[in-house]
Amino acid sequence: MASNRDRCDEILDKLRSLGDPNAAEGMARYGIHTANAWGVSAPKLRKLAKEIGRDHLLATRLWRSGMLEARALAALIGEPAKVTPRQMESWAKDFDSWAVCDAACGCLFDKTPYAWDKAVEWTARPEEYVKRAGFVLMAALAVHDKKAPDERFEAFLPLLVTHATDNRNFVKKAVNWALRQIGKRNRRLNRLAIQTAKEIRRLDSRSARWIAADALRELTGDKVRARLAR
Repeated sequence: MASNRDRCDEILDKLRSLGDPNAAEGMARYGIHTANAWGVSAPKLRKLAKEIGRDHLLATRLWRSGMLEARALAALIGEPAKVTPRQMESWAKDFDSWAVCDAACGCLFDKTPYAWDKAVEWTARPEEYVKRAGFVLMAALAVHDKKAPDERFEAFLPLLVTHATDNRNFVKKAVNWALRQIGKRNRRLNRLAIQTAKEIRRLDSRSARWIAADALRELTGDKVRARLAR
């Protein structure tokens, strides 16, 4: 049986073979650093992750490779029960694009018992992608944690107001994402999210006005209202 290290090397070779140089070049248009990317599509990554199954040690080795697709795959095969706060901090220091940040937070970290605390803690961090991670966790929890009470999400809303004036692109988009996902959970949170968006709209900030306008457009739209009514 191949050692975990050998298996990691095999998977890295596999990822390299699945890459598309043209796709890698295209990633740059979406704000993704391509120096450490092969251009493997998301469907291919998900298929490979399914073939591999959950393997936390392998995930940590893949992450250390520094390659974008290897890190995305690591998030898909990591085991939430084995994630520690120390690992979350270690990976967060490596976030160098929204793609890596969102994969780690939306596929692995949000399923850990530390996600709620990190969502709050990371929003206060100065690093753009670590701060983004806090809001991505909020959005992911709103989508994936079906049993969480409304009060836990309500506690996030003041933080969205506080940080809505951050004009860094990947922070403001994550604030907007969290606000929209919280507001789509149910009627009560929809009402509170709309109130929060209106509060954000009153702030003297271009990013805040964009966040509010975009969120209100969706949260008051017919599609969301019809779904919540059901």
